[in-house]
Amino acid sequence: MYSRKAIIAASVGLHARPAAVFVRAVNQTGLPVELSKDGIDPVDGRSLLAVMSADFQSGTEVEVSVNSFGADEDRVRAAVDMLASLLNTDLVDQS
Repeated sequence: MYSRKAIIAASVGLHARPAAVFVRAVNQTGLPVELSKDGIDPVDGRSLLAVMSADFQSGTEVEVSVNSFGADEDRVRAAVDMLASLLNTDLVDQS
């Protein structure tokens, strides 16, 4: 397992657009990313509904993780690091 902590920087937390930006980034990695915070079970970072339902508020410390490395540990580490860094931004859609 590889994980990194991040602080939700989006002023509205992971709701609507910020959650969609994050989930899109997770899905582009092709990895089974989980997102968690104290007091809740990890949620599937590939699911917009799961991420929005978890009520990740602005300023909340979360953990981004991938439980299995598969064949490419460097790819997993780079993806988790990128996603944690993304959460530390305001998550404005950059498409």
